[in-house]
Amino acid sequence: MIHSLFLINSSGDIFLEKHWKSVVSRSVCDYFFEAQERATEAENVPPVISTPHHYLLSVYRHKIFFVAVIQTEVPPLFVIEFLHRVVDTFQDYFGVCSEPVIKDNVVVVYEVLEEMLDNGFPLATESNILKELIKPPTILRTVVNTITGSTNVGDQLPTGQLSVVPWRRTGVKYTNNEAYFDVIEEIDAIIDKSGSTITAEIQGVIDACVKLTGMPDLTLSFMNPRLLDDVSFHPCVRFKRWESERILSFIPPDGNFRLLSYHVSAQNLVAIPVYVKHNISFRDSSSLGRFEITVGPKQTMGKTIEGVTLSSQMPRGVLNMSLTPSQGTHTFDPVTKMLSWDVGKINPQKLPSLKGTMSLQAGASKPDENPTINLQFKIQQLAISGLKVNRLDMYGEKYKPFKGIKYMTKAGKFQVRT
Repeated sequence: MIHSLFLINSSGDIFLEKHWKSVVSRSVCDYFFEAQERATEAENVPPVISTPHHYLLSVYRHKIFFVAVIQTEVPPLFVIEFLHRVVDTFQDYFGVCSEPVIKDNVVVVYEVLEEMLDNGFPLATESNILKELIKPPTILRTVVNTITGSTNVGDQLPTGQLSVVPWRRTGVKYTNNEAYFDVIEEIDAIIDKSGSTITAEIQGVIDACVKLTGMPDLTLSFMNPRLLDDVSFHPCVRFKRWESERILSFIPPDGNFRLLSYHVSAQNLVAIPVYVKHNISFRDSSSLGRFEITVGPKQTMGKTIEGVTLSSQMPRGVLNMSLTPSQGTHTFDPVTKMLSWDVGKINPQKLPSLKGTMSLQAGASKPDENPTINLQFKIQQLAISGLKVNRLDMYGEKYKPFKGIKYMTKAGKFQVRT
């Protein structure tokens, strides 16, 4: 299965390595570095790279490449899912997953990786079980370990490992019993110059934070479950009940976990929440060009669009830009030719616009194509697919928990062609 794991930063330095079956030389990463050089962006590095004696499988998160080395053929998604689980575990343990944090907690990182894989095969990947095996680092625990020479390894086996629900430990007690669910949707879209949708799809997740005493059994139902397509569940969900009744029935893990992820790809179901009006013109044999863009809301059910930022890679012939925003701040880098505009909130009564002129290289021909505009935005309390939770019920325990559901839509790869 997985022989080794290498963590590589954005500068191309291997700052951590872990070997399970046998020590694989660092030189195997040269194949990865070659692929990285060929890719224009970090996200474009192929997730699977074949070498004469190994396969390299990688994921890129938090500006770190997690590269697994395997010697025999395995289902690649199996390894990639495991690598994502490693990143999520680090985030759960340390709050953030970054190079400095991993280096500061290198002992705990090695202890956690040792428990997650046994002889190269996944063993304990549930956060609750891992936290019973390896205690998360705290300042007090770090000081005590430094003085006494002890480690974060727990004294007892996790209680959950021995039960039929290995994702939940026994004897959980809380004074405040609460269950929160976040429905988060990311919209990926390409809009052509006339404003028509070329492609649009929604990637959605339901993240949960459940702090309930005992062994509660929850059911979650939706107003319109047929919207959900290509659904992936946490192991706690009873799949047969979902298939027959379209109801999520589960005994939840303790704490934070991802209940399900889903995909909505039917064009008619994907509403586009923003529009961009643009007028970008380059004239032949002229040293000036015109630049105008306006952003506005569309199909937002009355909700406010916030955190709006636009970026665009301008053609090489653009020397400088003289622009005036009606709202927010903008920057243009004459070296990289990258234009960024931080808009903030959109007020429908006064739409934000960015207008001005471009200084073009003298004698340069008109660019072959106009630049594309990349958008980022957030809309609170709206799931753009129209998904709505109907009710959440609890069985098996007598107390009444506090329940809360929050919706959010944000841009994934959202591109407007001009």
